[in-house]
Parts: sequence; C-alpha cells; structure tokens
Amino acid sequence: MAYMSMGEAHRRITEYLNRFSDAISSQDASSFKSLFAISSKCRLADKELASNGKSPEKLKGAGSLLMKVFGSLAGKGSKRVGALYVTCQLFKIYFKLGTVHLCRSVIRSIETARIFDFEEFPKRDKVTYMYHTGRLEVFNENFPAADQKLSYALKHCNPQSEANIRLILKHLIPVKLSIGILPKDRLLEKYNLLEYSHIVQALRRGDLRLLRCALQDHEDRFLRSGVYLVLEKLELQVYQRLVKKIHIIQKQRDPSKAHQVKLEVIVKALKWLEIDMDVDEVECIMAILIYKNLVKGYFAHKSKVVVLSKQDHFPKLNGKPVNS
Repeated sequence: MAYMSMGEAHRRITEYLNRFSDAISSQDASSFKSLFAISSKCRLADKELASNGKSPEKLKGAGSLLMKVFGSLAGKGSKRVGALYVTCQLFKIYFKLGTVHLCRSVIRSIETARIFDFEEFPKRDKVTYMYHTGRLEVFNENFPAADQKLSYALKHCNPQSEANIRLILKHLIPVKLSIGILPKDRLLEKYNLLEYSHIVQALRRGDLRLLRCALQDHEDRFLRSGVYLVLEKLELQVYQRLVKKIHIIQKQRDPSKAHQVKLEVIVKALKWLEIDMDVDEVECIMAILIYKNLVKGYFAHKSKVVVLSKQDHFPKLNGKPVNS
C-alpha cells in the first residue's frame, strides 16, 4: 500500500478546504463536521511538516484559507456558529507563527458584529476562544480582562479534561498573582504546576531571592508560555511584603516607632537575603512603592526614613493590578 507524502497530503487537504469555502453557500449546517475535520487536519498536517524540519510556511496558507472560510460563514444563518471554531483554528495558527496581532480583526468580527450572539456558539468553542483571547490580554498587560476571560475558560472547561485545565491555569495563575490573589498549594500539586510554588512562597514571605531564583530556574518554561515578564513584575509585591514584615517586627519590639521604617533596616534585610543594595537604591524602591500605592506614607529624605500612614499602611490589591 502506497503512502502519500505529508506535502501531498497537505496539498489535497487545502484543496478540499478551498472547495468547501467556495461551495459553502450551498451547504447546510450538518456539513460543519466536514469543515471541522478538514480545517483541523490542515493545521495538524502543517505542524507535522514543521516537526520534520521542513519549512512551516504552509501555515500561512492555511491561515489564509481559514480566513476565507470565516468570511463565508459570517451572516449565513445557522452556519455562522461555525465561525467561532474557525476563529479558534486561526488563533492556534497565529500563535504558532508569532503573529498574534492578526487575531485582532477576527476578534472585532466576533465581539462587535451584530450578526453574532456569543451564547449561541458551542461550549467547546467558547472555552477555546476565551482561552486564546485571555492570553492576548496577558500580552497586552490588561490583567482584569485576562482574568475575566481565562476564568470563564476555566469555569466552563470540561472537568474531565485535566490537560486543558492545566493549560488554562498556566496563564491564569500569573494573572491572579499580578492582582494579589495567590493559589492554594494543593491546586499547584494537583495540576503539576509546581514551577509556581516558589513564586507563591516568595510573595508570602517577602523573599526577593526566592522569587529571582524561581524565575531563573524556570526561565525557559515561563518564556515559552509568555508569562515571564508578568512574573518578573511581581518584585514590587515582594518588596511590599518584606517592608510589611519589618514593620510587624518593629511593632512587636517598640510600638511607638513602628510607623517609622529606616532604610538601613531594609538594606540589612536584603543583605540577609543575599541581595546587595545600597541606601540610595532602596530609597528608589520605596519611592516606587509609595507612588504605586503599595505603601501608604511619605519619605523623610534627610533622616532616610519611611513614615507610614496611621491606617492601611500596605493596601491590598483586591483583585486589581498594581498602578502603572
């Protein structure tokens, strides 16, 4: 029995997909099973070509064909429910190619066009769509929107699909951390996301060394997931926690001076953590914390002391990102 090459298989699949697109106006809704199979196989065939060391440029062609199908589906009665599936396939291609900016025009069609009602789409497609658009919001550092979309994907994901849940959590956890919400240890253990465990511990302890070590140890993994920069920005929250711990210790020793935190004390605490900073550098960090409302108070420059406010010295994020 003769087997065709992957290149020939890709050519035939794309030819079928092109014909399907041209003839879609005469198809009925039941034909979407064929569309789903053809468009999916087109993407997977090209993925296999790339894994064999061959040029992955055919993904671009697959994307163009799927855009053609998407345009044919828009506004065609019962057929338009297939538009979201095609959109999700496009997202996968654009993320693979590193051209996520191309997602925007498709998103506008789905979210702003009156011809679409998001709730009429299949749950599977809605979950996939929210997952990918949530990732896009992470790239744009729009964490409230990312939280809303990724949380939707997690809530509506099939509870039996642990691999998909883990995939969603890989991006949702950094978003939650950025708005001050820490996951339970058992959640990290259940879905084998232990790369986040030391980061969570660092936030709880105010341990800057632990955070930096965790980022270094899992740098490649975080970079591939596109969350490294999000996690790196958690340093400010770690500084806040460290200063808060110093304040608590001072309050136990001398309540009358608990609201005054000397920069020298912070320098010593960082040195104990093997972080080498001088007073001027710590002063800059404290100025940023005050500016971003992670610490309430004012800075006495001459005496090198941070004077904390009488109430709410260390405001909680309460589900909101750090002020930019």
